[in-house]
Amino acid sequence: MKKTAALLMLSSLAFAPAAFSAAPAGTLSVHILNQQTGVPSSDVTVTLEKQQQSGWAQLASGKTDQDGRIKSLFPQDKDMEPGVYKVTFKTGDYFQGQKANTFFPEIPVLFTVTRTNEKLHIPLLLSQFGYSTYKGS
Repeated sequence: MKKTAALLMLSSLAFAPAAFSAAPAGTLSVHILNQQTGVPSSDVTVTLEKQQQSGWAQLASGKTDQDGRIKSLFPQDKDMEPGVYKVTFKTGDYFQGQKANTFFPEIPVLFTVTRTNEKLHIPLLLSQFGYSTYKGS
């Protein structure tokens, strides 16, 4: 009897509503590499927003670590639903801390999520007067 009850409980979890799910760690990660120095860009503020009908809603903010990474920017207590998102790299503050000028005070990167909790990585190759980004894995 106890085995049957346990099996019923476990099988019901397979059909649990989405309210019990959440984005796994690492659903959205970012990485910044300074192309001029070849060194990761640490301590850069990065924000995450989702497009809404009325504008942009901020979901998260963080700072890159010593390796220039934020390993899990999307909040883990929510699902990353399909839609248009924006990651903004606050590069002006970074270059000011390096005592260098930059043409780009911030770099917004808009992207589309097509599947719930799709694993995405957004690398940024950065210099004072240019940048490049792509969909990583």
